[in-house]
Amino acid sequence: MLEEAKPLFKEILREKEGYFLISHIIAMIFGLAGLLLVLPHPEFIASLPEIGQSAFRWSMMGGGVVYMILGWATVAIYAYRQLGTFHWLTFMIPALGISLGSELLGTSTGFPFGAYHYLSGLGYKISGLVPFTIPLSWFYLGFSSYLITRVGLNRLVINSWLKDLGAIVFGALLLTSWDFVLDPAMSQTNVPFWLWDQPGEFFGMPYQNFVGWFGTGVVFMTVATIFWRIKPLDFDKVSLTIPAGVYIGNFGFAMIMSIGAGFYIPIFLGILLGIVPLTVFLWLANQPDDSQNNTATEALASVSQL
Repeated sequence: MLEEAKPLFKEILREKEGYFLISHIIAMIFGLAGLLLVLPHPEFIASLPEIGQSAFRWSMMGGGVVYMILGWATVAIYAYRQLGTFHWLTFMIPALGISLGSELLGTSTGFPFGAYHYLSGLGYKISGLVPFTIPLSWFYLGFSSYLITRVGLNRLVINSWLKDLGAIVFGALLLTSWDFVLDPAMSQTNVPFWLWDQPGEFFGMPYQNFVGWFGTGVVFMTVATIFWRIKPLDFDKVSLTIPAGVYIGNFGFAMIMSIGAGFYIPIFLGILLGIVPLTVFLWLANQPDDSQNNTATEALASVSQL
């Protein structure tokens, strides 16, 4: 009876994950409106009735938490439905645990990201240092980045170990490219969510931050890859609509934040190292099975030389 109910349950989840993705994106849009349109005009906030001011205060305190939880829920449901419990948990648990460990180490010692600390606005802080929502974002952006690259690489006629290695390297690159665009704006907005205690050379951030991001992504993606090799997936049957929507939606959020802050070089770098490879991998993933040829291999090689 339980086995017979699974297909129905997964079909219900398929519908729900779309609602969660839409809600995730809507929450980001409301967040952008609050940060970029409402906050710079305190006279507008003062003109609101008491209920409006209360709603605005709540949105500023909990809006970031809501959109990150929705992002996690979207990808968690998708991963369970598309890949199954084993592949979902063997990516999510290492991603949550290793990213949290890196963030706790970073906020305590300055390694591996540099000296920084979180402010309020992103939820309860674990050990008083790291908001519980931060590992959730590492998971849902890291999973989306990794899966898109791995499915795209599956179309190439190369050794499976090279496909796994490429997914780790390019997946971590896509994850870090999102941070190129997000971090400068989020730490220097009118209401910042974290601050750099030792400002660096890249729009207030140390270059070390990107090494830490890339390294952390490589570590948890490697752990997940080892688990996934125990129980290989048929990547040709994996749909990338949800991961692509999550990545592009979050990149768009970060890009608009950077435009609002007047930071254009991070956007250019993010597009060059994130959106361009993403587009190539999505193109590869959408090629028919018999297109595993030298043209696809050359396309990937050209991106790696950027």
